Parts: sequence; structure tokens; C-alpha cells
Amino acid sequence: MRRRTAPIRHTALAALTSALALTLTAVAPTAQARPAPATVAAAFTRAAAEFDVPRDVLVAVGYGESRLDGHDGRPSQARGFGVMHLVDNPRRHTLREASALTGVPADVLRRDTAANIRGGAAVLRARADAAGLTAARRADPAAWYEPVARYGGADDPRTARFYADGVYDLLAQGLTARAEDGSAVTVRPDPVQPDRGAYADASPLAAAPDYPAGLWVPASTANYAVGRTASITTVVIHVTQGSYAGAISWFQNPSAQVSAHYVVRSSDGQVTQTVREKDTAWHARSGNPYSVGIEHEGYVDQPAWFTDALYRSSAALTRSIADRYGIPKDRAHIVGHAEVPGNDHTDPGPYWDWNRYMELVGGSAGGDVQLGFPSYTTLRTGSTGDQVRAAQWLLNAQGFNAGAVDGQFGSGTEAAVRSFQTARQLTADGVVGPRTWTALLSAGSRPVIGQGASGEAVQRLQRALTAALARTVTADGLFGPTTAQAVRDYQSSRGLTADGVVGAATWSALQAGR
Repeated sequence: MRRRTAPIRHTALAALTSALALTLTAVAPTAQARPAPATVAAAFTRAAAEFDVPRDVLVAVGYGESRLDGHDGRPSQARGFGVMHLVDNPRRHTLREASALTGVPADVLRRDTAANIRGGAAVLRARADAAGLTAARRADPAAWYEPVARYGGADDPRTARFYADGVYDLLAQGLTARAEDGSAVTVRPDPVQPDRGAYADASPLAAAPDYPAGLWVPASTANYAVGRTASITTVVIHVTQGSYAGAISWFQNPSAQVSAHYVVRSSDGQVTQTVREKDTAWHARSGNPYSVGIEHEGYVDQPAWFTDALYRSSAALTRSIADRYGIPKDRAHIVGHAEVPGNDHTDPGPYWDWNRYMELVGGSAGGDVQLGFPSYTTLRTGSTGDQVRAAQWLLNAQGFNAGAVDGQFGSGTEAAVRSFQTARQLTADGVVGPRTWTALLSAGSRPVIGQGASGEAVQRLQRALTAALARTVTADGLFGPTTAQAVRDYQSSRGLTADGVVGAATWSALQAGR
């Protein structure tokens, strides 16, 4: 009995071991096939090691270009892509260069953040090789100033130095940023004394000619018109859809065919003037002749760019312009790009805080004009009162000259109403009824908003719904359940998808006065 027991146990153990081995063999490939995705922080470390670029220099360049947000592969104004802003425009081709250096297709570099960071590191290394950096010098962050300056793409040495100085300011200050995947990316403060190399003799930027608190980086003469054909009456607020340095560089590119008078940086509110106020920048189509354009670093769908420093600095600039030209500090004369007639842009978008901005400017979002009412009455020639003032203000804000906002519905107001109605394909009878009120009150940008949203766009929506539905929708700027129900009711009655979300179709219907 004992002799048979041992072989049986041995056989059972062997069978169990064999089964376990088969199980492990079956499981192992599955585990290997599903590695944890690399974080943005790890992507910087790997790319820096692969191309022998100081990791903190690589991060500082990426942060300066994008705040470490790839923006879902969408291009900046200068057609730059991803965290490292790899560019594909008529004058700069770092996206193609990165593709050639890494063997990664351009489409992947545009959309995959880890690949984009690797591509940026490859381009930086190519700039270092062109500058003659040896392996020993590549280990020193101070030696990378010239490659960094060239990475920025500016032809003017002063502008290139300006770009590189911004990167080295970040190194000196240090940074802790939350990348798009949620990973923390940190650079410890290091007051590097850079070796400016070929840029050592580039003079610092001069003060702006019209706003001495700013810097002066002139745009290409191919991107604006000398002189004016109209008096300056308006300030137009823009968002760059890209970085501060990228916008300035783009305005220097003769093929851009765009410019603005000023650009404001997000991090500290630094202002750079690129076109003199006496000249006509190309920033707002029909509004160019009579306006001054101010670009703000960031993206319309990313409110983190709109810092306190940016708001305060920009408001001081706008206040200076308004005081020098006698421009009223109200929303009829300080407008968003989206509000200029004949434009198809949405900036500054739903996250721009107009109430706060106008308070800083020293004006108000609607002057002393009341725009919200429990109901909107029909107005015509001879009407008077606060609702006439509201209609006049709204017409002026949309570029239809109703004259003085005096509450008197005269021939000038009637002519402005007819012009507005014609532009919106409404019956041009000069009478402000429910359809014209709806179109007037909803005019502006068209952000996608739903329950939980807040701000100026929600107030516009609520006022327009009050006119369209002939019932009060409180215009408190908070998109709560009552507003959501009103939206669904409006959508149902107009044959739209009744989902309670205000997207392009709902805005289009409102702005058409339906």
C-alpha cells in the first residue's frame, strides 16, 4: 500500500504542476497584450532620454506652447499640433520634420500625445546638432538656449530671444502642471544662466509705441493695412487658439494674412503690440476699419487660460484705448469677435467672463441698460421706455446703428430694425415682435451648453426663451432644471431634438427668430 501511495501523489502533483503551467502560459500573453498606458509625465522622461534633451527643458518648451494640453489634435491658429506645437504651415514644417526624424506618421504626431512629445524632442535635438552641441554640453540646460530659440521658429533674432527667455523664465520659476491625462508634471525651480550663443547680441524688445507698458514685436507688413478708413470706435476681444509666442510669430509670417494690434499672455498678463493703432489690423473682417483687436492666449473651450493676470492686464489695456479714443466702456463698443457682423468665429467663447471683465475695464456688461424682462412687448415707431433702450442697445451691439440708446423708437431705430430683420431673413417691417426679440436677444456666440452651465451665454439663452415661449425664464445665468425644461419645450415646438442641450441647431433656430 505504501509503495503505491507515493507514485499516486507524484502523479497528482505532476498533473497539477502541468495544469498550472498551462494556465500561466495562457494568462501571460494576455497580461503582456494590455500594458498600462504611459502617462504624459513618463512620455517626457522617455523622450528626453531617447534624444538626449534635458527633461526639464523639454517640459518647459511644451508647457510654454500648450500648457501640456494636446487639444484633441485640433490645430492652433498657426496650424501647430499637440503638446509640443509641431507646426505645418506655409513657412514652418516641424510636423513633417518630426515625422522624418522619428518615422512616426504626421497624423499620429498630431493626435497622440506621447508621439507628439517624442517628435518635439527629436526636433529640439536636431536644433542642438545644428548648433554644434557635444554630448557633454547637451547635459547642461544652459547650453540649450540657442536650440530653444530656433525651435520657436521666429526669423527676427529679438523675437527668437523673447521666445527662449520665456522658456528659461519657466525653468527659473519651476512649474507643477496637471497634464491632459491627469498626471502631474513637475519642474523644480532652477535659475539657469543661459548661454545665449548666437542670440547674445540680440537687443531686448522695445516698449510698445501706443501702450508703453507692453512690448513691441511688429507684424509682417503683409498682414495689415497702413492707415485707417474709419475712426476707432470699438475694441474687439479675441482668443488666440494657440500660445502667446505662437500668435506673435504667426503675425510675423507673411503668409498668415491675419494680425491683431495686441496679444496678452495668460500666465502673467504680459502685453505685446504687433500693429500700431493708427493702422488696420486684419482680425475681424468687417470690423477691421473701426476697431482695435486684442488677442488673448488660450483656447475658447479651456477656461483655465483666462487667468486673473490676463483679465486685469487686458482690462487695463482696453481702458487705456477707450480713454484715448473716447470709446464708451460698454458692451456695445467692447465686443467679442463673435459679435462683429459678418464673422464666423466663436471667440472669446462661453467661458469669457464679460461681467468681470467690464467691471475691471470700468464699465459694465450692458452699461445701465436693462436687458432682462419678465416678458417682451411689441415695439414700433413711437414706443418709449426701457425695452426700447434694450432693443437699441442690442441693435448697436450687433452693428446695426440705432443711434443713441435713449428709449425713443424713432426713424433711426426703425431703420436699424429693418436692417437687422433683413440680415436675419425676417419680415422687414421695422417692428420688434416676438421673432425679432428672439433673434436680437440670442445673438452672439453659439457654445454647446446644458444643465450645469453658467455665464453670459446662458443669460442670452434665457432672455431669448422668454421672448420665444412668451413665458418668463429667469435670466440668472444658471442653467438649471427650469431652463432645461424651457429648452426642451422650445425644441419640441420648433421640431428640434428635445434633449435639453443647446447646440448649433438650437442656437441657429433662436438666432433666426423661430
